[in-house]
Amino acid sequence: MTHARAERAALCDLLDHLGPNAPTLCAGWATADLAAHLVLRERRIDAAGGIVLKPLAGYTARVQEGVKSGRSYPELVDAVRQGPPPWSPYGFLPGVDALVNTLELLVHHEDVRRAQPGWEPRELPADLTETVWKRVSSGARMMLRRSPVGVVLRLPDGRKAGGKKAEPHVIVTGEPVELLLFAFGRQEHARVAYEGDQPSIDRLRQAHLGV
Repeated sequence: MTHARAERAALCDLLDHLGPNAPTLCAGWATADLAAHLVLRERRIDAAGGIVLKPLAGYTARVQEGVKSGRSYPELVDAVRQGPPPWSPYGFLPGVDALVNTLELLVHHEDVRRAQPGWEPRELPADLTETVWKRVSSGARMMLRRSPVGVVLRLPDGRKAGGKKAEPHVIVTGEPVELLLFAFGRQEHARVAYEGDQPSIDRLRQAHLGV
């Protein structure tokens, strides 16, 4: 089983357990909204553009609401669990699901987990952790392009990745998954440490990050 499939299964088990109205880290979304987002992303490619393009966001939101209201919650979660259909770009070509969905599902799994009381970081397989670091380090400049200050990402073992070249800069240290969540804009729920002057740290923690 690929890590994308394992994260998908674990996320769906958690969605089933929590029900449709549990909170998530995605502003304004309960678990039913997050499930509808994933269904839209994989099954309504025509409406997925608004996920990243603001001019299309209104249309995407309307379609997502229709996806949510047009299925029962168990049907939504089941559609997520089934994964991308064969005609979807994510399901048509071998390897695309793992390439595109591993981080997406990992982040959304944590969006649900970390919105619940008493959460703690998970211990992930070593190869998944290394994959996360490679993706974060290669994509850091894009994910952190809107940072108001310079950013350097650092692992506890000392490895670094440049996020944005600017001064003053802040060094953000954490495990790969914590840096991933930070770079995806979940700063307040990522267990990372900051080094830099306090005003720069404060600006970075409040910035809108991510793709």
